[in-house]
Formats: sequence, structure tokens, C-alpha cells
Amino acid sequence: MSTPTTTPDTERRLAELLEADRTFLWHPFTQMQVWPEDDPLVIERAEGNYLIDVLGRRYLDGVSSLWVTVHGHRKGELDEAIRAQLEKVAHSTLLGLANVPSIELAKKLISIAPPGLTRVFYSDSGSTAVEIAVKMAYQYWQLRGRTQKRRFVALREAYHGDTVGSVSVGGIDLFHQIFRSLLFEVERIPTPYAYRYEGEGDCAEACLRAAEELFERKHESLAALVIEPLVQGAAGMLVQPKGFLAALAKLCRRYEVLLICDEVATGFGRTGTMFAVEQEDVRPDLMCVAKGLTGGYLPLAATLTTEEIYSAFLGTVAEKRTFFHGHTYTGNPLACAVALANLELFEKERTLEKMKPTVEVLTRKLEEIARHPHVGEVRQRGMMIGIELVKDRATREEYPYGDRVGFQVCQEVRRRGIILRPLGNVVVLMPPLSLTPDEALWLGDAVYESIDAVTRERR
Repeated sequence: MSTPTTTPDTERRLAELLEADRTFLWHPFTQMQVWPEDDPLVIERAEGNYLIDVLGRRYLDGVSSLWVTVHGHRKGELDEAIRAQLEKVAHSTLLGLANVPSIELAKKLISIAPPGLTRVFYSDSGSTAVEIAVKMAYQYWQLRGRTQKRRFVALREAYHGDTVGSVSVGGIDLFHQIFRSLLFEVERIPTPYAYRYEGEGDCAEACLRAAEELFERKHESLAALVIEPLVQGAAGMLVQPKGFLAALAKLCRRYEVLLICDEVATGFGRTGTMFAVEQEDVRPDLMCVAKGLTGGYLPLAATLTTEEIYSAFLGTVAEKRTFFHGHTYTGNPLACAVALANLELFEKERTLEKMKPTVEVLTRKLEEIARHPHVGEVRQRGMMIGIELVKDRATREEYPYGDRVGFQVCQEVRRRGIILRPLGNVVVLMPPLSLTPDEALWLGDAVYESIDAVTRERR
């Protein structure tokens, strides 16, 4: 972290901004009573892989500004794409009209999507992309005359967003329990979380057996399975065993249950391939994307689906088979233009190839971190990393939630010039794909030192 010389004016400006923040803002996933004590940063600018606060201090953006930044901040081609589109039109509805960037982006998305996906429905966030997929799956079966297929299946510890529908298929009690009476009921299959598994035999096999038993008993009432492929992000970067996703996909095919893959976090290179499903040759019926879609520039999401599902909604106006869903900013031209430029950069800069040396460096550093006496498990898939901290490595005893140990480690990392955000006792690393090998070395060393500093102090 750089330490520029501050002036009374910059210090005064920071104090005024923080006072206004505390007076008027309500931050997401934040206990506002302790917010003033957390020494919040006020970000003003960004450059490459770095965020810069109002005092001019630079920080490596170790979580890609909540998992969205791909090629870094202030990327010239992405800046220019927005400027060029601004000279044409900033917004025009897709209700009854079309616009050029949304058409071009849809064509591009289908060209890179898993085979079988042929149609794109836009929205504005990962939550809405999942909500749309759930509604499409439900209405599809109703239109097909299979009206008993009304229930959904999801994993325990799942996270699919914060709208009521996406919370219903979510399964993290900390976030969702208080809303249970608002939600529709969902069938659950166990998450293959081997580190915390207390049953007999192999964890993944036990989870798949439970899934098959559920499908066999209830398939006639099941509309779709919703799953985060390969990595359950908000659950603590839980990495699924090899073959788990493919096995569930086969169950869906066998029992005529639609497969909804939520690639909001895992899509656009995060796991090492453009989409996580590619690694197990899985072809979903519906796929949700957001976050990295615009390279971290503007809110945009999409739900991709097959021609079979799309065709079920076709009919005369009088038949009322229309999918009655939409958003004011559906297919926003500015967002679609920068998303198209983002996807073109993947090809132009060979992003997926260039990130491999950085991933290798991170993997080596994580092997060192995994040996720390207060690290229970390190989980990694590409650039998605979770480091689970434990009070006692031998017994796997967790730190109490209220102790905020993960948060303390992230605060310690910040003193070293890096911004991270924890998920409880799990320290999450999700850097931009543009992270360099040298930055990866620095990141790994800083995380190890910070874990050691916080846990040593507690000892």
C-alpha cells in the first residue's frame, strides 16, 4: 500500500464523506452498528488491479470488487466502448423495441455458451437471472401440461441471490432463515462439504445417493435442479468433487428434471474455463450469468436457455403463453456494449491462457498457507479461493461467529495494501483475471502473514 502525504484538506474531506455515509447510507450485508468502528475506506478512483481511496492510498483489489472485475479497472477498451455507445443512445427498452448492442451481445453469448443454449433473456443482476430461470422452468412444465412438476431441488448451503425466488432456492441459514415464511418450499440434497462431513463413507458418494433417492421418489413433481457448478461461492468457496456436477446432470436427464446452472460467480473465466460446466461437459437447460459479464463495469445479467424451452412459450396472443417478466433496464445498450467489448477482450488478449501462470503461483502459495496451524482447509478452483480458519486444527473447532476472525485477517491484509472480504471464518480470494504472477506472490505472502499475526495474537 502506498502512503501518500495527506493534507488537512484531504483529511477533512474524508471525515465529511464518512459522516455523510454514516448518516445516510445503509450498506449491504453489514451490521451498521459496528460499521463506524471498522475503519471504512472511501474509494475514489481505480487503475488496473488497484483501488485508490480519497487519501490517494492504493490497494490491490483482491476480491474483484465483489467478484465482478475481470480485466482490471479503467481498461481502455471497456472505457471506450461505453463512450462510443453514449454518443448513440444510453437506454432504450426491449419491450416492443430492439437495440443494436443487445442483439450483438446475445449472438456473441450463444456463440461461446455450452452447446444447446440458443436464447438469451436479459436482466440486471444474478438474483434476477436465477429468478427468471426458476419462473421459466415452472411455466415451461405448466405449458407442457405437466402441471404436477412444480417443485425445485437445490443444495444445502446454496446461494443464488437475494430476491424472494432466488432466496427460496438458497440454503444459507445465516442469510435466509429469517425469511422462511415468505418463501416457497424446496427439496434439498446435501452439499459435498467433505471437510465438515460427519457421516459414513465417501462424502460425495453419500450426497449423490441422497440425490438419486430424492429424484426416484419425487421426480414426477420436480421441475428443476438449481446448482452453482463446481464451486458454491457464498457458502465459503466449497469446491465440488470431480464428477459431482456431471452425475447430477445425468440424474436430471434420467428423471426429466430441468438443470439450471447458476454461473453468476463461476462464469467468465473464474474457474479456469469460460464457464464452469465446460469442465465436466455438462449442458444445462438454463444457465444464469452476471457479475463478470460486463467486466465489472455495469449491472447486467442474462438467462440462457434452449430452443425446446423457448418454443414452449410460443403461441397466439390469445393463448397467453407469453413469459410475462421484464425489467426497465432489460438489455440496456450501455451495459450490452461494454459486455460485448469484455468478451472480445477475452479473445484478443487470450485471457484464459494468460491467467494460467498466475493460477500456478497462487496454488503454490496456497500450499504454504494450508500448512498454517490455524488453517483447516484451503479450497481452490482457478481464481476462486477459500481459506477456512479454525481455532483448533486437530479437532476442526471453529472460531465463534461473533469473534469476526476472518474479518480481522482481512483488516490485517488491508494494512499490507490488499482488499479482501471474508465469509465468516473463510478468507476469500477472488482477484481479477488480470492479476500478475508477481502480484499473486505478494497476495499469498500477505495472506499468510496476516493469518499468522491475527491467530498468534489470539493465542
